[in-house]
Amino acid sequence: MKLTLDLDLKKCTSCGACAIACMDQNDIDVERGIRPFRTVFDWENKTGGTGRKFIHISIACMHCTDAPCVLACPSACISKDKETNLTVFDNTNCIGCHSCAMACPFGIPSFGEEGKMQKCDGCAVRVKNGMEPACVRACPVQALKLVDIDAENSQTEGASLQKLGKEILEFQT
Repeated sequence: MKLTLDLDLKKCTSCGACAIACMDQNDIDVERGIRPFRTVFDWENKTGGTGRKFIHISIACMHCTDAPCVLACPSACISKDKETNLTVFDNTNCIGCHSCAMACPFGIPSFGEEGKMQKCDGCAVRVKNGMEPACVRACPVQALKLVDIDAENSQTEGASLQKLGKEILEFQT
């Protein structure tokens, strides 16, 4: 099983419910300067090519198949979960070198108060217990979905990592 989060850009309304659910699930206190694992952006189309004025993008860890952050971490704090293929972390041995953050093309890993790396783990514990990730469960328009990209009948309407870039490029032109 290879799980990934799928975002349907046509459904996302930028309500922020996914980001709030993530902060609640992971006990993130933004008032203390801790960066949220999931962020929602509004992107204005200045060229007017698609007829839409804005797209909304909910971004967190992309759980890349060949995650560069896993390879970059000298302390082996980041790994691919064998059961779900989500990119998970255990920052017990983190030395705070920021190698993972520099290797990530999306700038996802952040560093908490103790200088140790933290990031979205796809709510791996929830998923292993048969529940949806907090962000997926909270999305009122079902723009976020957890999908198995290996399933033969995996027909997704949204924008997984492979499709997200293409949809953004189409939006810009």
